[in-house]
Amino acid sequence: MANEGISRRDMLRTLAAGAAAGSVLRVIPAEAAEYVHQMVHKEKAAAPAGAYTPKYFSATQYVMLTFLCDAILPKDEKSGGAVEAGAPEFIDLLTSENPEYQLKLGGGLYWLDAACTDRYGHLFMECTPQQKKEILDLIAYRKNAKKDPALSQGVAFFAFLRNLTCDGFYTSKIGIADLQYIGNTSLREFPGCPSLPE
Repeated sequence: MANEGISRRDMLRTLAAGAAAGSVLRVIPAEAAEYVHQMVHKEKAAAPAGAYTPKYFSATQYVMLTFLCDAILPKDEKSGGAVEAGAPEFIDLLTSENPEYQLKLGGGLYWLDAACTDRYGHLFMECTPQQKKEILDLIAYRKNAKKDPALSQGVAFFAFLRNLTCDGFYTSKIGIADLQYIGNTSLREFPGCPSLPE
């Protein structure tokens, strides 16, 4: 993607604003996702410790975001998870340039902390593993917001975060390998469609 004469900020703002412009991905087009992954990779390569510095989220919020991304797509014996694929960095970089994402994600993290404080007397990251699972189970399903309207903001936040996490994962090298995508291949001749069973 050529970007001569366009600042990084302008590019990210344009990509994030046009993200819903129809793609197989849920939130952001594939070309935009690839560009964001490249930017994160360049920043990490240039950093002395090879670490990413969050652009939008505070250190505490970034830890929380990383935990949530890992809960959404954890690593398994077959593949790395969302954290290994760079989904938290991907989400932070996009959010840093998009006020709508800032409202949805920043507000969602605040909602989650407030809900946990009301229910358990602790912020989300201070809750026990069982309490974290319980609150995430509540906001993971839209039907729960119908039963309890107080959960609607949390459900909307988690759905948006889940979509962004999946976009960040499945557009990364780890995610593409997990899909076992080998690219387009050519055929010498088209064998035709298989016959339908009678």
